[in-house]
Amino acid sequence: MDSADAPHVPVLKERVLQTLRPALDRPGAVAVDGTLGAGGHSEALLRAHSDLTVIGLDRDPDALALARKRLAPFKDRFIAVPCVYDAIAEVVAEQGFDGVDGILFDLGVSSMQLDQADRGFAYSQDAPLDMRMNPEDPLTAQQVVNTYPPADLVRILRHFGEEKFATRIVSALVKRREQAPITTSSQLVELIRDAIPAAGKRKGGNPAKRTFQALRIEVNSELDVWSRALPAALDTLRPLGRIVVLSYHSLEDRITKKELASRSISTTPRGLPVDLPGTGPTIRLLNRRAEPATDTEIKENPRAASVKMRAAERRATTAPGEEGAS
Repeated sequence: MDSADAPHVPVLKERVLQTLRPALDRPGAVAVDGTLGAGGHSEALLRAHSDLTVIGLDRDPDALALARKRLAPFKDRFIAVPCVYDAIAEVVAEQGFDGVDGILFDLGVSSMQLDQADRGFAYSQDAPLDMRMNPEDPLTAQQVVNTYPPADLVRILRHFGEEKFATRIVSALVKRREQAPITTSSQLVELIRDAIPAAGKRKGGNPAKRTFQALRIEVNSELDVWSRALPAALDTLRPLGRIVVLSYHSLEDRITKKELASRSISTTPRGLPVDLPGTGPTIRLLNRRAEPATDTEIKENPRAASVKMRAAERRATTAPGEEGAS
């Protein structure tokens, strides 16, 4: 995602356009940008397809305001909707469509949110510990850090952040918060640096990045939301419609891979000559493995370094006996 007021490059823009093009070239096509941000991907799609309508979803009011301004020249071809993307099916129906032809999800925190210091997403900038994608949501990172039981904090850091020093970090955190609340990103970064042994800080970038990622995922319920959003999105695709998912975290990608794989194979018991009704594959995988960014793309846009792209197409009809691959 990117900001209208900064030269951010949408991640894998050309690859996304290329993958969605066959589904969006049809007359009156409709696409959903489930992670609108400031509208970089949506703008590219609207410019590439003159008869396309894009529905943009985002829970962040700042992102919606920027996207509306940026995409105003496209008039009624762009529809902005404030919501979390697991509401995709309801939004599509409310807008009067029986389905959509293309869907894009660019998961994780946006460039715009990282660049707004007061949002507290970035460990490289001092700010209040917030991390809410929607500033009106009740739970903040400060509340998580200062009120969650130690066992829950260890679980979050291990599961969401894949942090092998979770116990050491949480032990230091609990001791610090007993003296005074931890309220800023710089306080937390300093605590993490002190808690991790020297050998653990020699590679892998900033030692705080895994903890910050874990807190952000917890505050915004990102994995729970994604587990609901992807099935709902796939169910809204019209025949031969396509979906592209850009993920930056192994757990997001695991959810994506599992859901796409399960829909790409027949569930008819082995040995039967044809698929039983309702058991045939409903999608066709467009890439056998998750695609990374190229070296050139990473050089132009460092935030693409960890991206994994998966894509699929809704089948026109179920093909008996045909199976996909993951």
